[in-house]
Amino acid sequence: MSLNRQPGAEPAPGGKGAVPGDSRGALRVMNFEMPGGRRFERHEHSAHQLAWAAAGTLTVDIGAHSWVLPPTLALWIPAGTPHTTSATRPALMRSVYLLPRHSPVRRPGPTVVAVGPLLRELITHLADTPLEPGPRARAEALLPDLLRPVEVTTIEVPMPRDERALRVAEALVAHPADPRSLDEWGRLVGASARTLARLFSAETGLSFGRWRTRARLRAGLEHMAVNRPLTAVAHRVGYTSPSSFVAAFRHETGRTPGAYFSAGQGQGGGD
Repeated sequence: MSLNRQPGAEPAPGGKGAVPGDSRGALRVMNFEMPGGRRFERHEHSAHQLAWAAAGTLTVDIGAHSWVLPPTLALWIPAGTPHTTSATRPALMRSVYLLPRHSPVRRPGPTVVAVGPLLRELITHLADTPLEPGPRARAEALLPDLLRPVEVTTIEVPMPRDERALRVAEALVAHPADPRSLDEWGRLVGASARTLARLFSAETGLSFGRWRTRARLRAGLEHMAVNRPLTAVAHRVGYTSPSSFVAAFRHETGRTPGAYFSAGQGQGGGD
């Protein structure tokens, strides 16, 4: 298996910069300790990747799409797919890499899969346990059967391109509870409220209000992944009550925060 170095991380199987491969089996599991703010910039691998946070939350961006992944969910990233991976708060990423020629999985695009107890323990077993070739081959053969796709609506927060609107967007991503109106933001960045509203609509496809709602909800996911109480999460991201946060979350994703986080729990079967 060839290896490719990600910036600031251990080598991960991939394309350019390859070195002699790993002889342990058809797949490899690697651990990445990710302090808050760590970001692996846009890169790709010649191997398929299953990106999973054993602790904390990962955000994976592919094109215009963004997935926030608690430990109950992982993302299948086909070989050759450019992506970025980041963690706003400390996380442990365990990535599974499979060479396409050895992989029975043929999903052509990014796919969210449930991480139930059996898949979680199997990945940990392959990552942490020294195994002889026979037991390792049997464990590896089981893993693809446990990759069960789940329907998860991603919370997309597209960023505007205009410098003035982008300054507002970046400030709200950093501090989602900031209550300032478009008029107040406009005075700060040198644009009228009408101009900012037009820029958000034209460049993100969302009204400013809906864009801010999504930014708050995605920030809320990251807080919930570290088991903060729902009331505290709601207040941290700008909601006056947990019920208003849950209502907004359900409106955007079609499910409650609890259902989002439990999507993979109790599931260990195949497709």
